[in-house]
Amino acid sequence: MSNVDLARWQFGLTSVHHFFFVPVTIGLAFLTALLQTSWYRKKNPELLRLTRFFGTLLLISVAVGVVTGLVQEFEFGMNWSAYSRLVGNVFGAPLAMEGLAAFFLESTFLGLWIFGWDKLSRRVHLACIWLVSLGSMLSALFILAANSWMQHPVGYQMVNGKPVLNDIWALFTNPVFVWGYSKVLLASLVTGAMVMLAVSAWQLRRGQDKDKDVFLRSARLSLAISSRRGSGPLAYCMASARDGKRRRVGTVWTDICRKPAIR
Repeated sequence: MSNVDLARWQFGLTSVHHFFFVPVTIGLAFLTALLQTSWYRKKNPELLRLTRFFGTLLLISVAVGVVTGLVQEFEFGMNWSAYSRLVGNVFGAPLAMEGLAAFFLESTFLGLWIFGWDKLSRRVHLACIWLVSLGSMLSALFILAANSWMQHPVGYQMVNGKPVLNDIWALFTNPVFVWGYSKVLLASLVTGAMVMLAVSAWQLRRGQDKDKDVFLRSARLSLAISSRRGSGPLAYCMASARDGKRRRVGTVWTDICRKPAIR
């Protein structure tokens, strides 16, 4: 096994373990915000208990996701240093935006949410969890913009043999990004809802009788969210942007984002 093979295995395993927790974090942040909003309006202690319970699971998911994400960022420079030097002028921009804007937004207000239960007003505390949810979605936005550029490079020009970004907005109007981001958000909501449903089902099955009414609420909420389904234009865009993928799946697309003609 060569050094390249080892680098691929290491980066692949890190990415897989990192992405286990990314959709869970995005989905649980949104669902926890919904639960706290219901508690804010109805002042039902059962909703407060659910908010705190699933908020704890959210914190665990964020913590593990941050650790694996930091390792992944180091591997960009250590495993793929030549690639990073070549495309860093373009690829580094959305990654920097994610770290300096989205991640700091998410982590700052998550800290305020954790320690602000008895120190902030109910309205401000509710705003904190919604900003956490917004931060997690923005984080995915910038990461998907960078990933979409690798699939379908746009908004750059070659200078001295290296791509240089000349249109930042092209990164965020990339058709691969537009469809990919929408699919990731929908998949994250469904993933978070399925985690909530699984935990609620466990509590209903194994928990005490007094807990059944509490977790029945979260089970209903998760079922309502997980029943939503997304569309499939992303596959068309991806196949149009990458001829190799198009050939492997055995389909022909005449233009990006159009319906396929199956051979």
